[in-house]
Formats: sequence, structure tokens, C-alpha cells
Amino acid sequence: MKYYSTNQHAPHASLQEAVVKGLASDKGLFMPERIKPLPKEFYDTIENLSFQEIAYTVADAFFGEDVPADVLKEIVYDTLSFDTPLVKVTDSIYSLELFHGPTLAFKDVGGRFMARLLGYFIRKQGQKNVNVLVATSGDTGSAVANGFLGVEGIHVYVLYPKGKVSEIQEKQFTTLGRNITSLEIDGTFDDCQALVKAAFMDEELNEHLLLTSANSINVARFLPQAFYYFYAYAQLKKMSKADQMVICVPSGNFGNITAGLFGKRMGLPVTRFIAANNRNDIFYQYLQTGQYNPRPSVVTIANAMDVGDPSNFARVLDLYGNSHEAITAEISGVTYTDDQIRETVKKVYQETGYLLDPHGACGYRALEEGLKLGETGVFLETAHPAKFLETVENIIEDKVEIPDKLQEFMKGEKQSLSLSKDFEAFKRYLLSV
Repeated sequence: MKYYSTNQHAPHASLQEAVVKGLASDKGLFMPERIKPLPKEFYDTIENLSFQEIAYTVADAFFGEDVPADVLKEIVYDTLSFDTPLVKVTDSIYSLELFHGPTLAFKDVGGRFMARLLGYFIRKQGQKNVNVLVATSGDTGSAVANGFLGVEGIHVYVLYPKGKVSEIQEKQFTTLGRNITSLEIDGTFDDCQALVKAAFMDEELNEHLLLTSANSINVARFLPQAFYYFYAYAQLKKMSKADQMVICVPSGNFGNITAGLFGKRMGLPVTRFIAANNRNDIFYQYLQTGQYNPRPSVVTIANAMDVGDPSNFARVLDLYGNSHEAITAEISGVTYTDDQIRETVKKVYQETGYLLDPHGACGYRALEEGLKLGETGVFLETAHPAKFLETVENIIEDKVEIPDKLQEFMKGEKQSLSLSKDFEAFKRYLLSV
């Protein structure tokens, strides 16, 4: 299958080129030229399939023309070595727990899949020394770093905003060493993302280094995130509750919800989507006004959603033919303050015993406020609450049990290099290594 650029001024690329390059030459994001609907029989019997079987069927629709079946199956099964269970919170609201992977965040799915697919292409090309650049507002860095750790021929540079990720998140990618380098940028997530994008567009850098991205701008990172939407439907169908499924996605860079929208195009029976924002409500404002006005991000307690110019908005626009009317017909939006997030975490914990993280709290609250009669709501619980330990413990005034996986990360020693947000300084650093 070929991939085109959302900016429409770059030549079409193969899957291999799209994955290795990350970003199109005209600065657009790659999109598959076709989204294949899955057959009715698949949906009729989906509740009888395992997570891996479901995911392989979805992956085959995207990647099957370009990756041999045995290789793709191995990549999918190896990626999904953990479950993403659907957990009941109330009679009509369910949590899709995406924090059971190695770094306890939803990005483990995309990060692990991309690492394995890129590794396959690099071996196929006989390449060495591929440099993966990734900007993170929290969980992307740890998921990508751990997904690529020890992968031969690949070096990962994680750019993160100084003082704006939690200590546990920081420890998950700054303590690894080996082929992972952490760069602490004196700026915001948007500054980190701008550095990564500028690096891809710099001719001198690209003459000297083979660069690719592992942010959700990369098709190999965001498309696999469609897997768990299908699995959520299968789990609801098993409970006979899948007739009117509403999915709420805590949204930052919009890769996650875009993957869900792709699933709907493939026939997944989703009644509607809700995009939940924190105070960085650029998409919410677009839904209300039809105007997209990016602005510098502001710091909130749901830090992975602190994005002022979501990259994947370009894909959402492309998917709906730039029609505001079409987008608002399938996606609604909500926005919450830190106080509202705190209030939700505390209330749900006290009333149900279920502990939300600050991002999942936005998703839960949107469903609690917005579900219609007969609908069943699924929100994405994108990271384990212990990753935001101090915040969550202060809210519930209780101790949060730290999973063993996180405790291991906390024992490591932080290794990072401090850089300014100046591109020339970043470029000099890359050329020097």
C-alpha cells in the first residue's frame, strides 16, 4: 500500500519509506491511501477471538501487503504480550485499562510495534545507525525507549521538557543507558516537538544522519493503537453491551483518537467519539468555532495532554475531507480544569473504589456527564495512577501501591543531557555524535 502526505506535495511513499522517514518531505503526515473495511463475519464472531487474533486481523488490513504474514504475526504477538482489560466502573461506564504493558502506559502498544517493524525494515535494508528522535510530554518517551532498548542498529534520542514530566516518568527513560539518550530541553513539549520536526527538515542533518520519528506522527506508532478499540468492542459484545458504544479518549497529540477513527472507518461499530481535553483545549475550541488556533501549551496535572498544537489534527482533517460539519457529526469535545480533574479522581475513588489517573479522569467525567439513555461508555485509562504518584496521593489522601515494574525503574540513576530549545544547538549536538 502507498502512503500520501496530508500536505499533498510529496511523492507517495511505500510503508517502509513512511516508517523509516517518519515525516513526508513537505512536512505533512503520512496517510494510507486506503482504509480497508473488515468483513461482517469478523465482527459477528469477534468476541470469540483473542486480543492477538483481533490485532493481527486489523494489522493485516494496514500492513499485510508490505510485510510477510509470518513476520507480521510475530510482530503483533510479540508486541501484545500483555492484556488491555475492560473493567466495569459503573453500570454504564467501563475503563479500558491500557497500563498493563512494560512501562504502564497505552503507548507501549505503538512503541513496541514500531520498534519491531522498524527493526524488520532496517534488517531488510541492511542498514546500521538509524537515529530515532522522539519528543515526549510524559509517557511516549518511556514507551519508545523501552520498546527500542537493545534493538541493533537503532539509537533513540528522547527530548523532554525540563521539570514538566513526573519523576517516575522521567526515570523510565533516563535510567536505561545503552542505545537510549535522554535530552532535557529547557522549554515545553511543543518546543521539543518543534526541534524534532525541524531536524527532519534540515538538509545538512539528513545528509549526515538517517533520522526517523517515533512520535505518533509515525504511521507505525499510531495505527497499531487501533487494536485495542476492536478488543474493547469484543469485550463489550461478550457482555451483550456493545450495541451503542461511545468511546471517550483523553487527548493530547491526537494520535490515539485518530487510530480509533480509523477503526470506525474499518467498520467498528462506534456510535460516537468524545475527545477529552484538559485546559489545552485547542481541539475543543475548533469543534465549537470551526477555527483551529494553536497556542503555547499550559502546564496541568494531566501532563501527557499538555499539547498546544496537536500534530495529528492534520490527519483528522484529512480523514474528514476538511469538513468541520463531518468532524462534529462523529466527535464531540469536553475540556476540564485541574480542579475538575481532582474532583473526579476523588469522587470516583470514594464512591466506587476505582482509582483513575488524571488523564482517565477526564475521560470518565465526559462519559458521566454526556452518556445518553441506552449507551455504554468506554474511556481509555491511559496510564497507571502510580505514574502520577504525588498528584494522585494528594487528591485521594491515601497511599497508592506502586507496581513492581515501576519500583524497578525508580532504583535507576538518571542520565540526561541538558540543552536549550535553540535548534542550532540541538543540530550541533546531533552532528557531534
